[in-house]
Amino acid sequence: MALPGSLRRQPANRGLVSHCTHHQKIWPTCACVFSGSYSLLHASRKTFSNVKVSISSQWTPSCLNSTAPELRPYELWNSSHLFPDAEEATLFLGTLDTIFLFSYAVGLFVSGIVGDRLNLRWVLSFGMCSSALVVFFFGTLTEWLHFYNKWFYCCLWVVNGLLQSTGWPCVVAVMGNWFGKAGRGFVFGLWSACASVGNILGAFLASCVLKYGYEYAFLVTASVQFAGGIVVFFGLLTSPKEVGLPELGADEDGGAEEDANRPLMGDDDADDDDRNYSIQATDTDSQPKAIGFFQACCLPGVVLYSLAYACLKLVNYSFFFWLPFYLSNNFGWKEAEADQLSIWYDVGGIIGGTIQGLISDVLQKRAPVLAISLLFAVGSLFGYSR
Repeated sequence: MALPGSLRRQPANRGLVSHCTHHQKIWPTCACVFSGSYSLLHASRKTFSNVKVSISSQWTPSCLNSTAPELRPYELWNSSHLFPDAEEATLFLGTLDTIFLFSYAVGLFVSGIVGDRLNLRWVLSFGMCSSALVVFFFGTLTEWLHFYNKWFYCCLWVVNGLLQSTGWPCVVAVMGNWFGKAGRGFVFGLWSACASVGNILGAFLASCVLKYGYEYAFLVTASVQFAGGIVVFFGLLTSPKEVGLPELGADEDGGAEEDANRPLMGDDDADDDDRNYSIQATDTDSQPKAIGFFQACCLPGVVLYSLAYACLKLVNYSFFFWLPFYLSNNFGWKEAEADQLSIWYDVGGIIGGTIQGLISDVLQKRAPVLAISLLFAVGSLFGYSR
């Protein structure tokens, strides 16, 4: 029997309200998952810079390195030494940083292509778990087995850079799927804090266990990152479509109005009135077509912003990799104290990124905010050098 028109409209309204409610409930959980994943990648990456003094002490003779503990017998040192003095050990640590960044840069390009063609959740979880295993082999297993080899370290760090590179492209793609253009500056500014949160977490964990040996700093962060990869694999929703919700573009273009003004249903369809937002329903949706490298370079502003970001990263990674080492060697502080003090650099990154993103939303302009912030950064570095 046909129902009155007013009654037949209620399920559609219920579906619209249900859609909005479910979207508001789901996206905070997803934001925590993909933000936490990138934080854990940065935490394990930061561990290496937080234990460089201890690693250098292990790789050099104790008679030439005043910071090396006198607890291990000379026979153990004689069978595992890598460098005759601390200067060569420091140069090799810098070489490892260069190797990591080079492989990371190559991996970013490859991961972007792979992420466009495979499920982002698979790529991100694979990168996190595999990178955690590499970090464990590099810092923990080699120390437990007393196996020290320069070429082995280099190979592991090349692989680690490639695996770590899966984080940035995948997480940014997921961010774009869940958040529209409105307020994107504030959202991305707030989200960019997850890298600084990861740095703080890595420095804190390393400083807590460093007294037991630098291998335990790698062990803790690698274990946490591996667990995070498991959570991502089972818990990350890469887009609203995975739970049957329309993409944000559809909402912003009047998807709600289309739903409210849909034609009334006939008698035969009355039993199927409730909208079905199943995962299977998204299988027929067309996927966005991936673009090539040269096509991406031709997009407005891509090359210009890439060059600006490269200059920014040059300075940022100098602090990222060497600030704890510099504080410990230049001021004679204990390595754990230097790690804890370096945290404040990332605290400033959290505050600055969030505020600048909000300002760019208010002004509706990104470039002036970026240019002014970089000029202030130059001034602060110049003031410190004086």
